[in-house]
Amino acid sequence: MDFFIQQFSNGLTVGGIYALIALGYTMVYGVMKLINFAHGELFTLGAYVGFTLLVSFNFTGILGSALGIGVAVLLVSFLVALAGHLLERVAYRPLRRSDRLAAVVSALGASIFLQNAIMLNWGAQNRAYKADLLPNVTLRFLGQSVPLTRVLIFLTAVAVMLALYLFINRTRIGMAIRAAAIDQGAAKLMGIDVSAVIAVVFIIGPALGGLAGLLVGLYYGPINFGMGQLYGLKAFTAAIIGGIGNIQGAMVGGLLLGLVESLGAAYISVAWKDALTFVVLILILVARPTGLLPERVAEKL
Repeated sequence: MDFFIQQFSNGLTVGGIYALIALGYTMVYGVMKLINFAHGELFTLGAYVGFTLLVSFNFTGILGSALGIGVAVLLVSFLVALAGHLLERVAYRPLRRSDRLAAVVSALGASIFLQNAIMLNWGAQNRAYKADLLPNVTLRFLGQSVPLTRVLIFLTAVAVMLALYLFINRTRIGMAIRAAAIDQGAAKLMGIDVSAVIAVVFIIGPALGGLAGLLVGLYYGPINFGMGQLYGLKAFTAAIIGGIGNIQGAMVGGLLLGLVESLGAAYISVAWKDALTFVVLILILVARPTGLLPERVAEKL
């Protein structure tokens, strides 16, 4: 039971991180019907910016552990959101009226550019967060010990996801985003500034990805400039499993993928961990081609 609780809590933690990254994919796709292939590199950027703030600038030593990490979370989210906004202005907005393939090629080019920019700025060697940034404390759950680090990271991911859900469903900006996702032409006729909506999406999505990068650094420690490819692929898989374009689906898909990966590595084989991810993807798509929670779109009469 202790082993199962450890693996289950690890799966929820990793799944929360996958869900945060997947939300960035699903928000952009929901509005633009475009896969932002540079999203994985924005996630990596968040990990490296967090490393600079917490290790190079020693925010935790200057401000204290809790305040230092809190400030780092806000700065990482803001800076990566700014990078996402610039990415949209430079790589996507000029091609908005072009063929969709042109935007896909631009996204791939932006991904390569960002990955190499990160490598040139921080170096090709691996970096590592300090092991003592989060308290080494355990909590009791069902009579078993669970590291506090996992609980904090999971609760952070869940809180951010719930905040995003409420923002999308309870605010005027969220209503505009949902309207643009259903029909951009009709949204324009209703007075919605679709360009502003897309800009907001490219701020929120990268901010979530950057936060996920920081959480990965805090949880695992080592980071490298190419990590965005694997995490981006898994988060994209999570978005498809949940139903690409659906906010709740991205959350469910991320958590499910984290649990499958963690429990599969524990009870089957670590070597099959990544393969199991795509086996689950295939099985779910065979049963439900649109994912577990497909995007709900109003039918045109």
